[in-house]
Amino acid sequence: MDPDTLIGAVMDPSIEALELSGVFFSVAAWLCSLATTLMSTWLTLSSDLLPTESFELGLWETCVVQDLGSVGCRPYNSLLGLPPDIKLARILMCVTLAAGLLGVLLAIPGLHVVNSCHGQHRDLSCKRAMKMVGGLLCVVAGILGLIPVSYIAHLTVVRFFDESVPEVVPRWEFGDALFCGWTAGVLHLVAGTLLLTSCLCLHKETCNAPVPIPLVRVQPGRPPIKTRSEYV
Repeated sequence: MDPDTLIGAVMDPSIEALELSGVFFSVAAWLCSLATTLMSTWLTLSSDLLPTESFELGLWETCVVQDLGSVGCRPYNSLLGLPPDIKLARILMCVTLAAGLLGVLLAIPGLHVVNSCHGQHRDLSCKRAMKMVGGLLCVVAGILGLIPVSYIAHLTVVRFFDESVPEVVPRWEFGDALFCGWTAGVLHLVAGTLLLTSCLCLHKETCNAPVPIPLVRVQPGRPPIKTRSEYV
């Protein structure tokens, strides 16, 4: 029997826990990334000149919020007319969503509890490869998701403390979408780390698995077959 089949039959529960935790965090990270992309609260602005209104800036639209609770949003007219930071953030967040979704779709069939790769000669190797690719995609999604959020936060801090702008001019501040984006990026990195760690642990367990020695039956009345080493 193949060593991979032996380990596939009885797997360490800690490896299964790492797999399930990695998939759970990857799904949660993708949902946070989707919410970050769609939210219109990347930046917020409120002024003493208009105390009854506050403004919100997102990747797809700008909104005006009244104190009474009414919200009026207006989408951007064209992609080419967007500021460079918003345009870069929109592109990177879309790539993050694509990479994160692909990582989840590859990691789920790679779980030990999921019946996939049926009929493969090395079922465990197929699952390990799918989990590894899914983990790498989660790490890539985490890095790509942190770049636009951190870049816009950096520009906001620089513009907020710009001494060349008069103090009476209102300044943009951090919105809830930035914190949601940071959370999504960290969750993506944690998910990728858990999936890759489960692959490494499974590889070590496969290498350390004992290989069964086949038994040779000797028929009565016939001498045992000698190997080449016995003649030397």
